[in-house]
Amino acid sequence: MIIACILVIFPLCLTLAAFTDLLTMTIPNRVSVILIGAFIVVAPFAGLDIGQIGLHVLAAIAVFAVCFCLFALNVMGGGDAKLLTASAIWFGLNVSLVAFLVYVSIFGGILTLAVLFLRKQENTILASGIPVPALLLTAKKIPYGVAIALGGFAAYPSSPLMQAAFAQLS
Repeated sequence: MIIACILVIFPLCLTLAAFTDLLTMTIPNRVSVILIGAFIVVAPFAGLDIGQIGLHVLAAIAVFAVCFCLFALNVMGGGDAKLLTASAIWFGLNVSLVAFLVYVSIFGGILTLAVLFLRKQENTILASGIPVPALLLTAKKIPYGVAIALGGFAAYPSSPLMQAAFAQLS
């Protein structure tokens, strides 16, 4: 049961966040709450001791501190900051967190360039009838939840919880 939770909860929440951000430019708070709550419940059963769980919480606090500053400077949206923080707790304070953040940065750069290109081609897209979410063309924001999800998918296999799940399957 714990292995199923590890394999399903994190990817499912990221998928939901990515699609809602793409279509509505918002990320539901419940996604971040579920990610944090599920980690707290699953981590001890996955074999993480209190010290390791503490390092995961510390990773989330560190990411939150940086995201809060970016939010205060109006560089990052609140939903993106919460999702990044809630995702960071699943990686912990180790190299998998760095990999996650690097992947998010790479995918975020690609996403930003793609969205800016689409917005520049708005008239052509609308005239041709290509189905593109309207907010993607008109909003002044980038749906960074998509980049966070893609970064999470890319880095998740190296996360401590996935490593624990692989170990239990072996």
